[in-house]
Amino acid sequence: MRAVKLSFLHMLKLIRHDMMLFAAGLAPLLAGIAIKFGVPFMEKMLVSYTGAEAVLTPYYGLFDIFFASIAPAMFGFIAAMVMLEERDDHIDRYLFITGLGRKGYLVSRVVIPALGAFVITAALLPLFRLSALSAAGIVLLALTGTLQGIIIALLIVALSSNKLEGMAITKLSALMILGAVVPYFVPKPICYCLSILPSFWIGKAVSENVLMCMMMAVFVAGIWIWVLLYLMDSTR
Repeated sequence: MRAVKLSFLHMLKLIRHDMMLFAAGLAPLLAGIAIKFGVPFMEKMLVSYTGAEAVLTPYYGLFDIFFASIAPAMFGFIAAMVMLEERDDHIDRYLFITGLGRKGYLVSRVVIPALGAFVITAALLPLFRLSALSAAGIVLLALTGTLQGIIIALLIVALSSNKLEGMAITKLSALMILGAVVPYFVPKPICYCLSILPSFWIGKAVSENVLMCMMMAVFVAGIWIWVLLYLMDSTR
């Protein structure tokens, strides 16, 4: 456990010296402020302009889903960039043969940041939410958002050989979050074409107010994580 702690503290030092990664850590707070105050303001402007009773209000739950995904996605991106930098410098292979081991390395680089993202999301979501989420809904959104962040981190590392490729994969991996949009706009049964994405089940849970769909999101996310861990093993 001490080795994991030291490895995580070393990761924090690397982040402190990289302003891009440091700024990414502030994204959840800035995004929360923008959503909380910007979206209702835009709703008032659109209602006034169109004369409709509501324009964005039916999709407030979707904005909450996106916010719950921001901290995990940013923390996952940070973890992936650190891991790729250590791979470029051939540091990771040396860490694997120390007392830290490969499992300890993944815990310090992926699991601990994911737990931090979960705590931050669970703490900020009640402040910045736009829809009427229950306490269970907030926890489940934070959990499923965290699992998506882990998937993004592993996806970047598994499919990239260096940081440059990692930046490109990051843009593609962010598309996984957009599966939450599908239940809102795509009719059944066509929408189930994207049921392989955890975000699809998150969107379905919020749009239809069926929290049990969150369990399906957890299950699908578990499959993604297992496959990506296997890919990381097979590419080494």
